Amino acid sequence: MLKNEAKYALGEVVRHRKHPFRGVIFDVDAVFSNSEEWYDAIPRDSRPRRDQPFYHLLAENDESYYVAYVSEQNLVPDRTGEPVTHPDIDDLFGAFDGRQYPLQVDLN
Repeated sequence: MLKNEAKYALGEVVRHRKHPFRGVIFDVDAVFSNSEEWYDAIPRDSRPRRDQPFYHLLAENDESYYVAYVSEQNLVPDRTGEPVTHPDIDDLFGAFDGRQYPLQVDLN
C-alpha cells in the first residue's frame, strides 16, 4: 500500500524551488492527479516524480495571480514572513500569522 505523507500543510506559504513564484497551499494530492497533457508539457529532464504529494497553490509572481500545481520536490518554505496577496485568499483563509493562513472553510 502506497503511503505518502505531505510535508506541507494547508494554509502554509511556500515558494517554488526554481521558478520565481510563491503561494498558499489550498489542496494536496497524495500522488500526481493532473492530466497527462499537463505532465507531458513539462520538459522530460524537468518532470517531477509522480509518486509524491502535489500541491494546489493560490500563487503569485511579480506580474500575476494564478493557481499552480506543484510537486513536493519543487517547493520550499517561504521564510519572508510576507503575506501572499492573491485575491482568492479571503475566500478560504483567515488572517496571516507570519508563516501560514488558518483555514476558514469546512473540508469534506
